Amino acid sequence: MRDEVDGLVEAWRTERPDLDVEPLQVLSRVSRLARHLDRARRTVFTEHGLEPWEFDVLAELRRSGPPYEMSPGRLLRATLVTSGTMTNRIDRLAAADLVRRRPDPADKRGVLVRLSDEGQKRVDAALAALLEYEESILGGMRRADRERLSFLLRSLLSPLDESATHPGS
Repeated sequence: MRDEVDGLVEAWRTERPDLDVEPLQVLSRVSRLARHLDRARRTVFTEHGLEPWEFDVLAELRRSGPPYEMSPGRLLRATLVTSGTMTNRIDRLAAADLVRRRPDPADKRGVLVRLSDEGQKRVDAALAALLEYEESILGGMRRADRERLSFLLRSLLSPLDESATHPGS
């Protein structure tokens, strides 16, 4: 079995035999897979009337458990955006009736963002469709291979996530 990366690696080995291009074997495949997944996710979300950023915010609220609400500060930390960006996103989601704002009883100056019934319906439907698509990608892999791949990818990703959350550590 060959893929696009095999040709890319062979070409680099020919053109730059002085370099060890072995990292491309793994990371170019991860990069190509990420682009394929991003494209598919955008399609799934569009079919459910959502932008990827909308899904991210709604999914964060949905995962938080009942009553499916969070402060804007928690949402921005969870989705890794700035305060201004989160305010804009909440405004747009509220205008689309996907979330509602309510005063925070614990902080008179604060607000809480709550997932609306429509927001929950859309994020649930989009997630189900996304998982169906992702299962179709992984369908040919044995459970043990999936678990091993997950472990290996985690070992690559964990240090990167750690350094992103604690820069300079």
